[in-house]
Amino acid sequence: MNGLHKVLAEENPLQIVGTINAYTSLLAKRAGFRAIYLSGGGVAAASHGIPDLGMTNLDDVLEDVHRITYISDLPLLVDIDTGWGSAFNIARAIKSMIKAGAAGVHLEDQVQAKRCGHRPKKEIVDASEMCDRIKAAMDAKYDPDFVFMARTDALALEGLDKTIERIQRYAEAGAEMIFLEGAADIAEYKAVVKACKLPVLANITEFGVTPLYTRDELKQAGIQLILYPLSAFRAMSKAAETVYQAIRKSGTQQSVIDAMQTREQLYEVLNYHQFEATLDDLFAQGKNK
Repeated sequence: MNGLHKVLAEENPLQIVGTINAYTSLLAKRAGFRAIYLSGGGVAAASHGIPDLGMTNLDDVLEDVHRITYISDLPLLVDIDTGWGSAFNIARAIKSMIKAGAAGVHLEDQVQAKRCGHRPKKEIVDASEMCDRIKAAMDAKYDPDFVFMARTDALALEGLDKTIERIQRYAEAGAEMIFLEGAADIAEYKAVVKACKLPVLANITEFGVTPLYTRDELKQAGIQLILYPLSAFRAMSKAAETVYQAIRKSGTQQSVIDAMQTREQLYEVLNYHQFEATLDDLFAQGKNK
């Protein structure tokens, strides 16, 4: 499996696209992406039907990680929220993610009762507590290719200067990459990149506080990783609503059939016919005995 450092050396800035499940990880690879992402909010919404308010746990996220890494060889970055507890919980999360085949994680500096990074009323821990979280994670990291990324939600609460001070402390504590959440102006990215020697990730999520900057704009700002955490999931959800409403209203799916992936397209992604041929060979061998 390729690590994040390897693909970042080959594609910079590295576009990391959210894959909500194993099947979308296959679609992402077919589209040419070199790295994929599992969102904590996505696990909450798609796998459990609950909001992104810290209600999922390590096992919930690991279940989806296992499914994705079983089928995909792309490096997977995983959202582990605040680490789900004390230093021991954080260490367990890091070791579990490595064992499950994740390429890296990001851990944030919100309080345990966290909120979506683009919602109001977030609260963050002090920098010293976050540094303790980082140290716990780095002490537990036994795979040198595994990447630990520190996410900060401080920008909306403390402003740019104090956020940069936090980031510098996080780097000193051992973080290997930085996730700057909630930037509202590209100048904020530029300032952080200038003050931080670590690769910085920009979260280009829709309908939040961050404008949808292009890859070229972010590259000029010095950003090395660009995240699109739930773009496909939002599109899938909207498409599902449209199909359900059409069937319910008209009693048939005929009006939306052109918007659907065909059976043959699905089979192509899954390599269905090769599996079926293998099954046929096995049956043939059994009959010849």
